[in-house]
Amino acid sequence: MKLVILAAGMGSRFGGLKQMEKMDEAGNFLLDYSVYDAKRAGFTSVVFVIKKAFYEEFKNSIGKRVEKIIKVDYAFQELDDLPEGFKVPEGREKPWGTAHAIYAARDFIDEDFIIINGDDFYGKDTYKVAYEFLASLPKGSVGKYANVAFKVSNTMTENGAVKRGVAFEKNGYLDKLVESSIERVNGKIVCTPLDGSPSFEVGEDQPVSMNLFAFNVDIIDKLREGFPIWLKENINVPKSEYLIPTVVDELVRDGKASLKLLSTSSKWFGVTYKEDKPGVVANLKALVEAGEYKEGLY
Repeated sequence: MKLVILAAGMGSRFGGLKQMEKMDEAGNFLLDYSVYDAKRAGFTSVVFVIKKAFYEEFKNSIGKRVEKIIKVDYAFQELDDLPEGFKVPEGREKPWGTAHAIYAARDFIDEDFIIINGDDFYGKDTYKVAYEFLASLPKGSVGKYANVAFKVSNTMTENGAVKRGVAFEKNGYLDKLVESSIERVNGKIVCTPLDGSPSFEVGEDQPVSMNLFAFNVDIIDKLREGFPIWLKENINVPKSEYLIPTVVDELVRDGKASLKLLSTSSKWFGVTYKEDKPGVVANLKALVEAGEYKEGLY
């Protein structure tokens, strides 16, 4: 099975390319820990989805390390990677979103896989849970997806709003997924949907998606079909994004897929903002000292 890492974002809120930010004394990035955890869970290859402009720097840093333990491919998420008949609108700078990032890796995905964000730490149990879900499916399964969900209160930062997919479940499966900007306001957790719908409040234990999805390979065909349709409606909207939570929500509502919500004992942390880094460094150090990871990883 394959690990697909979405690492093409520029990190505007972080103030730089956060995927290339060293997070421990050995000079490892969060990406190193992600690959390490996925490898020991059973995943056999990884696809890094990055910007072509960062390829040499990326390959010569994290690439040369992880190539020692796992098969590596690189896919490039570029604005002009569009279906036939479409052109990049003048002035467009923002990437096309997470669903487009997976679309960019289409030529490298020929088996069931999981996706993760390049700037999030999910923990070893998360990968184990995702791997076991895919391994339990009958060979050739179609539309049998999953998401490893976290409690919203464990995925927030004191330094500003975060983007999460608010997951509403029914009998252990996704009923509705609302991609939202989430922050604390006067002690309450307020979610503002990215589609412009009214804001709403949720409790501390509300499950949210951190973009760790487990997919059958058929999702690639669904993206090939859906992306042109989305572009016809949104290509001229300057900040519009083709988002994987939105795609999954539509597939579930249309009865074309099911998405099981999986739980994990792992604790998430990440670097949305520059101010988040000290906490991440401290958390990783504590895990190394506790014996969860060996010093230096590789």
